[in-house]
Amino acid sequence: MQIINDSLLIFRRYMDTTLKSKMSVAIGMVQPVLYLLLFGPMLEKALPDTPGHNAWQEYVPGLLVQLGLFGAGYAGFNLIPDMRAGVIERMRVTPVSRLALLLGRVMRDAVVMLIQAALLTVVSVAFGLRAPVLGVVAGFVLVLALAISLASLSYLLALSLPTEYLFAPVINTVVLPLMLLSGILLPMTFAPGWLSVLSRLSPFRYIVDGMRDLFLGHYATGSVLGAVIVAFALVIGSLALGTRKFVKANS
Repeated sequence: MQIINDSLLIFRRYMDTTLKSKMSVAIGMVQPVLYLLLFGPMLEKALPDTPGHNAWQEYVPGLLVQLGLFGAGYAGFNLIPDMRAGVIERMRVTPVSRLALLLGRVMRDAVVMLIQAALLTVVSVAFGLRAPVLGVVAGFVLVLALAISLASLSYLLALSLPTEYLFAPVINTVVLPLMLLSGILLPMTFAPGWLSVLSRLSPFRYIVDGMRDLFLGHYATGSVLGAVIVAFALVIGSLALGTRKFVKANS
């Protein structure tokens, strides 16, 4: 119970900070809609509608994963000012659980990600997205798992680098190839054989494929099972690694 209470305390602190920053809230809400407006119509022409399927069912799940990569994946930036100001050092003398220092931040990032995902999905319906409610809800569960794992890994990276100035170059170098190899903008079935095989090394491809099946209303498929397994493994592994580093940094 102490960890839960401490995590909620940290969550409220950083959530209040996020909400007070009106510019960041506005950018966070507008950014996913811009992706939808700028790229959606092109994909709609590249993937013509067929009975029971439309281009938005391919694009929106991929865009939700992209939001995770560029949103929760960059969460470590929020840790840098605290490190610079000595906030983490001061936390050592408080009775707050060291694990809560990570979980509270991750909870904030997950909530922000879910709000963005919900907004994007609602706007997508106006553009022509047709997906079963159950499939969308199940897809949001995968989005939540993705946000938790990516935020944890991002904080881990921020704490592990010898200097804060390396964070942006490293995260950009990692995120862009992962995005391209995950089939976010277009299904990897369009890719040549060698590129499709290479994309199997990206765990996010499995999540994208599973979410696309869910948005099509296909629940009992190998892609959905693979997405669940990968998402579960990412959450467990990233929280374990992030917690270990966070506790070590605050001990």
